[in-house]
Amino acid sequence: QVQLVESGGGLVQPGGSLRLSCAASGLTFNMYAMSWHRQAPGKERELVATITSRGGSTNYAASVKGRFTISRDNAKNTMYLQMNNLKPEDTAVYYCKAARTGPILAYWGQGTQVTVSS
Repeated sequence: QVQLVESGGGLVQPGGSLRLSCAASGLTFNMYAMSWHRQAPGKERELVATITSRGGSTNYAASVKGRFTISRDNAKNTMYLQMNNLKPEDTAVYYCKAARTGPILAYWGQGTQVTVSS
């Protein structure tokens, strides 16, 4: 079965960095666009960043542009999110998502907690 497993979350001080990973199995990874989403307490889940199936194109939410970098290694079936200059408002559970069309399929990971606090 398809599994997406996030890792790399934790507690970091403002201005610090973290690198999240999303390891995929059970799917043909290079056929899926990947994305990171986050959900803070009491808020709706929001899109953070996306990357196309072969990594040729990326997009970011305005709130993270210039601080976060999404990437993927199709040989390792893994996606990453490098997060720099973290702010308290980045505190959330971060989820990875795999999606494709033809047929339309989408899968979510279980999430990893990121807490930015002094």
